[in-house]
Amino acid sequence: MPDPTVTAGPREANVVDIAEKFTHFTSHWSPKIIAQTSGWEIKLVKAHGEFAWHHHEVDEVFVVFAGELTVKLRGDSEVVLRPGQLYVVHRGVEHRPYAAAECQLILIEPPGVINTGEAGGELTAVDTWI
Repeated sequence: MPDPTVTAGPREANVVDIAEKFTHFTSHWSPKIIAQTSGWEIKLVKAHGEFAWHHHEVDEVFVVFAGELTVKLRGDSEVVLRPGQLYVVHRGVEHRPYAAAECQLILIEPPGVINTGEAGGELTAVDTWI
């Protein structure tokens, strides 16, 4: 008899252990892709210190998994995120993430988004799968 706690669908279900995935890397500001769905990528990022001012031509979703992240916005405003909180930076909005201590983030954005947007520079990373 089938297990009643397991639901089957047309595709194989893949459970991703987010905490375990964070143990696979130590680099800061270097996104790691863990899943794709309906035209979006789910990425993990360890943040520490200040990132570059930049913007994207797409929306970007920040979810704090552990730690605290401040998203600075042009015009002297900022948003502080703590574990379990989510913030959408809408396309075209210039922002600068900052973490006083290491912060673990989940990013949700379309494939091909460059982490530094149009700003480029030494913090530009190549997305990799883990």
